[in-house]
Amino acid sequence: MTEPLLTGLRHLEAIHKPLLDLEAGIDQIETWGRHLASVLDGGGRLLAAGNGGSAAQAQHLTSELVGRYRDERRPFSAIALHSEGSSVTAIGNDYGPAEVFARQVRAHGRQGDVLVALSTSGRSPNVLAAADAAREVGITTYALTGRGPNPLSERSDDAFCVDADATATVQEVHLMIIHLLCGFVDVAVGASEPA
Repeated sequence: MTEPLLTGLRHLEAIHKPLLDLEAGIDQIETWGRHLASVLDGGGRLLAAGNGGSAAQAQHLTSELVGRYRDERRPFSAIALHSEGSSVTAIGNDYGPAEVFARQVRAHGRQGDVLVALSTSGRSPNVLAAADAAREVGITTYALTGRGPNPLSERSDDAFCVDADATATVQEVHLMIIHLLCGFVDVAVGASEPA
C-alpha cells in the first residue's frame, strides 16, 4: 500500500521544515546566483537538465534568464536540454536514453559554464550522466535534489538537497530556489535593486 496523499493543510504542513532549511541555506543560493551572474555577464552559458516536473522547472529557469525575471536587462544564454525534441530523440535513439543530456552538455557547454541539474530522487541516470559530462568539460554543476546525500549531490560541485518525503514538496522548494537564484542574478548584474 502506498503512503496517504497529503492534501489541504497536510500538504502545507509538509513544506514548513523544508522552508526553514531553505531560509538557513539562503547564503548558498546567493553564492550560486553571484557566480552564475558573473558567468552569464561574461558571455558564458547556463545549461539546465531534469525530467518531468524537473524538466519544466529547468525550462522555467532558462526562460527567466533568456527573457527576464522582473526587470529589464540584456538576455543571457541559457538552454533547457530537454527542449530540443529532435536532438533528444536522435540522441536517445542512437546513444541510449542515459546520454540525452550528456551529449548536449558536451556540445553546448564550454569550460566555465554552469549546469543546473534537477532531480527529486538524485538518481536519474540521464541527469547523472550530464553531471559527469559537465565535470569532463570543466562546467560547474549545481544540483537541486530531494533528500541527500544522493548520487547527484555527490557528483556535483554543490547541491541543495530538500529534506522532504513528497516529490511535490521537493519541487515546490526547487521552484522557490529558481526564483531566488534569478533574483540574485539580476541584483548582481545591476538590473534590480535588492529590497
